[in-house]
Amino acid sequence: MRPEYDLSRLKGGVRAKYYRQAKAGTNVVFLDPDVAKVFTDSAAVNQVLRLLVRLAETNIPVPTRPKTRPSRRRRTSKKPKTGRK
Repeated sequence: MRPEYDLSRLKGGVRAKYYRQAKAGTNVVFLDPDVAKVFTDSAAVNQVLRLLVRLAETNIPVPTRPKTRPSRRRRTSKKPKTGRK
C-alpha cells in the first residue's frame, strides 16, 4: 500500500467480503445503439446467441463470397538472353 494511507483508519475491514459474488461473475456487454434497437432486453440477446450456438454446433456451412480469380499476368523470363539462334 502507499505510504499516504492511514492504516489506523482501515481497521474493521472484512477480508474477501464480496469474494463469492465476484467468483459467481457477471458478464456486462455494451451494445451499439443500432443493435440495442433490435435487442431491447437480455432475453432477446440470449435467444439469438443460443440460436447461433446451435447453428455452429450443427456445422452448417456459412455461405461465403466467391473468391475472385487472380489476374493472369504473363511471366517474363528472368534468364538473360545468350545471343544464340
